[in-house]
Amino acid sequence: MINISKRRLTHLIAFPTAIIAALTIMLFMNGTEAEHAKRALENNYMRAAGELSRSLENIKNTLNKGMYSNSPAMMSELSIRLNNDAMAAKANLAQLPVSDLNLINTNRFLSQVGNYSKALSERAANDEELTAEDRGNLVKLYDYAAVLSESMWDNGRLLRDGAVPPPDITDGFKEMEDTFDDYPMLIYDGPFSDHIMQKEPLMLKNANPVSGDEAFQFAVFASGISSLVFMGEEEGRMPSYIFGNGNTTVAVTKAGGYLSYMLGYRAVESERITAEQAADSAGRFLEKLGITDITGTYYETRDGICIINFAGIQGNVTLYTDLIKVGVAMDTGEILSVDARGWLVNHTKRKLGEPLLSEQEAAALLSPLLTAEGAKLCVIPSDGMKERFCYEFRCSTEKGRQVLIYINADTGREERILLLEISNNGTLTV
Repeated sequence: MINISKRRLTHLIAFPTAIIAALTIMLFMNGTEAEHAKRALENNYMRAAGELSRSLENIKNTLNKGMYSNSPAMMSELSIRLNNDAMAAKANLAQLPVSDLNLINTNRFLSQVGNYSKALSERAANDEELTAEDRGNLVKLYDYAAVLSESMWDNGRLLRDGAVPPPDITDGFKEMEDTFDDYPMLIYDGPFSDHIMQKEPLMLKNANPVSGDEAFQFAVFASGISSLVFMGEEEGRMPSYIFGNGNTTVAVTKAGGYLSYMLGYRAVESERITAEQAADSAGRFLEKLGITDITGTYYETRDGICIINFAGIQGNVTLYTDLIKVGVAMDTGEILSVDARGWLVNHTKRKLGEPLLSEQEAAALLSPLLTAEGAKLCVIPSDGMKERFCYEFRCSTEKGRQVLIYINADTGREERILLLEISNNGTLTV
């Protein structure tokens, strides 16, 4: 019989128990690390899938614009975008676990978009215009890009922002590949708002400073809210006094005492006024502030609030650089929000002479695939914080698609192409 002391017995029992505990902890840690690795991999897949979806959407829209371009310069610009998006799409597709699906047609399509865009860019550099065959190829590429973008995954399980991971990251790619069974061998807020805060505000130059008291009185006048209190100051390109009451925030510039923005929100349970009536309310509000040389352009209704985009006008010229956005509650017509920063940054009296080209001469430069339905003179922003004096042609395609083409009124250069998205909720551009 073997005698074991109590201490020795305790050690013998404790040692395997500790081993088991350690192994359990190691297994748990390994399992946790494996789970983290799995989640990281899934997140990477979802990021790549979301980027792929965005690239396909960009390719579709750029091809659509290319169908209606009628100048080598614009085609060169669009070709560069196409090539970049095609390369991005291929790179993100390569990061997804789809190698076993043999996506020959999908990869071929992306390669051909890239190659074709390079060929068009080279021809544009030689000042060559698009031929009828070129436009036919663009139409074919667009048709497949549209289907490919919409059928990224079956049943629409991939959201455009890639927010909801599907059960199987590869679901739908086979259906996407089948889209190309008969594929032939070849070879958006109101527009012009991204330039707003890129330069010093013209209306604040040499404007007299206002006191906090004066700014407060104007904030109450503009908002109609007497319970506002001082909340602080905002610096940057547009230094302002900030007032609020918990539900609404109002910013008044220190120079000139102008309304910079007003942010308010409340739930709108029902829509009892039309978009036209909302625009009338917004126009009367701006008139109260002394802003009258404006015109309504585009609008969007969301969650019972109608956002109307206003642009400045000078004579018969629309100034798409001088922007104001007003949010109107669709139940009572109450003004809930205002963003006047674009107006403060860009509004000034311009020296606009007579255009060197007549409207008829500019219209003759439009693509033969478009029918001009209306035209007006306008000023649009360009790269380098400059402006362009243009004719805006509102056109339609054979299929009824609405397109805006901007032709330089002095040089005849095709400056910009925008696609109109018209729905029951408003009119937007891409």
